[in-house]
Amino acid sequence: MLSKFINWMKPLKDADQRLTDEKTIKRTYTIWRIKMFFGMYFGYALFYFTRKNLDFVKPALKDNFGFDIIQLGILGTTIYATYGVGKFLSGVMADKCNIRSVMALGLFCSSLINLAFPFLPQFQGWLSNMHIAIPLVGIAAFAWGLNGIFQSMGFPPVAKGLVYWFSPSERATKWTLWSSSHTFGAFFVGLLITYLLKFDLWRMAFIIPAIMGISYSIFLLFFLTDKPTTVGLPPIDEYKNDPMPIKKDTGLSHWEILKKHVFSNPFLWALAVSYVFVYYVRFATLDWGTLFLVEDRGFTQAAAVSALKWMPFLGMPGGIVAGYLADKFFQGRCTQMNLIYLTILAASCWGFYKLAGTDAFFWTSLLAAFIGFFVDGPQNLAGGVQTSRIVTQESVSAACGFTGMFGYFGAMLSSSGAAFISKHYGWQGVFVSCIISCIIAGALISTTWKKESAGISK
Repeated sequence: MLSKFINWMKPLKDADQRLTDEKTIKRTYTIWRIKMFFGMYFGYALFYFTRKNLDFVKPALKDNFGFDIIQLGILGTTIYATYGVGKFLSGVMADKCNIRSVMALGLFCSSLINLAFPFLPQFQGWLSNMHIAIPLVGIAAFAWGLNGIFQSMGFPPVAKGLVYWFSPSERATKWTLWSSSHTFGAFFVGLLITYLLKFDLWRMAFIIPAIMGISYSIFLLFFLTDKPTTVGLPPIDEYKNDPMPIKKDTGLSHWEILKKHVFSNPFLWALAVSYVFVYYVRFATLDWGTLFLVEDRGFTQAAAVSALKWMPFLGMPGGIVAGYLADKFFQGRCTQMNLIYLTILAASCWGFYKLAGTDAFFWTSLLAAFIGFFVDGPQNLAGGVQTSRIVTQESVSAACGFTGMFGYFGAMLSSSGAAFISKHYGWQGVFVSCIISCIIAGALISTTWKKESAGISK
């Protein structure tokens, strides 16, 4: 049984014969690139359906599970922690497995947890009848933390798919276009749950996404493939005549590749640490913006939400534009675009703090939109596209998982760190810390300038 599972997870074998006719190759590549892109796009959006749904039903969990705000916070911290660490471990695994199996398995298992989650009080009662006393918050935190582990299996196979199916000079555009699946998933799961809550169907906020996820995970097994050579196509660098910035290491084991290109790669460490600060800015502004406007600027909660809704919404075009400009003007290099975005992001954070107010609703909304627009560029480029450009294809999933893990360290830091700064130094301190984070992130990212340029020269 175990051997069958291992074989199911292994990379798919290359086709017995490679296609030779140029027209057939072009047509087949076009079809498969569309299938791989949209299959991974909607698949990752459904990962958001089975992760962000809990955020929308927290009031229902307070009423039906008896949780207070601290216990709800425990659930969030748990999934941040398991998702961050799991992202790296899943990346290591994805480099040695096939794309469709990893993604389908993660979505399927996450959906099963969602299916069971609304019924945890009944499960606790069953345990009590067996004289096993476990607090409900402990059971829920374990389940949602486990969900974080399976959720972490969503991005690494996508990173691998984007690298194997799209060449370096077009990757920034395609990668950031795919990254809009985050916003797509978060937006539509919000619409779905808003509708369900009108009829007090809070349990269905877990059950319906679970059914969708289970169905789509099965669909992925028939819709996706692995690498181009699996279906008889030449590798993407040959097809596009666009060499990889980092050449493949032949004769090295997977562990040796990891040591050389991940653990001992100073440029990857620089991007990973920069990601801590990028994510700090992202979540410090997004998670604490509402409280800042209500407590410090006199907004009602409804008005604050109305102003801040543009922050995540404008993130989607912000990332796409950054990728397009990187491909258009810098041959796919990301350092320059990241530095431009981080400079404007720092100015936007300061402008938001200085100008936000009930008598300046337009400026408050506009600057919130600017923050969302300009934080998404470095978020998508530094931890994804740029990371993929400084490692080999064989280690890209692990490398992206590595930077992603550091990003969620930044997310956890923004939760406790921003709260501490606000308490002791006020809201001005929080926004100054965001500006300092932009400067540190820019300094770290700039160390990869020559590395990326060397790759273009080769």
